[in-house]
Amino acid sequence: MKRLTLIVPLVLLLIIGFLYASFGNGRQALLVMLNVPFALVGGIAALWLRGLNLNLSASVGFIALFGVAVLNGVVLVSYINHLRDRGRPLDAAVREGADDRLRSNLLTALVAAFGFIPMALSTSPGAEVQRPLATVVIGGLISSTALTLIVLPVVYEWLEERYPEWARQFHHLVKKRGSRRTGQPAETFEPAGRES
Repeated sequence: MKRLTLIVPLVLLLIIGFLYASFGNGRQALLVMLNVPFALVGGIAALWLRGLNLNLSASVGFIALFGVAVLNGVVLVSYINHLRDRGRPLDAAVREGADDRLRSNLLTALVAAFGFIPMALSTSPGAEVQRPLATVVIGGLISSTALTLIVLPVVYEWLEERYPEWARQFHHLVKKRGSRRTGQPAETFEPAGRES
């Protein structure tokens, strides 16, 4: 278990790095990483409902679960980005993207979940190792897929609508601090929508 305290954070950092390389920005990489807590909730709830303990096998199940959960988020966010690149407005791209990727995300999750059902129900020798892993993956996929299809599009739209204003405010703050150091006056800043 001690090694997992090093491996799990390392895996999450690697996933964030690959997502950043894939999307080219940190906000969408972190947006996709929202699937990890969604998956954790379902995995832990499934262990609790079945009365199983968090052990080494369940921890390995969480690592596998993170991969599938992040894949579902990447599929959805990439498709929404593709629609926006083709000229669709943000609202229409989010709705169409969530609608079009519903089937592929459900199939990915269901195939993995159904594949783990025999392990989750097994009573043969060695099943005490298999059951927690399968339980974590099945429970995590259920919660992660549901929340990916409902919460992720909403958060994507909310984030993309507000990001330009946040970037403008951050840029102004950086300029203001830089002008204090150099002694030059900072430019005045008017937030969008509050012009007099």
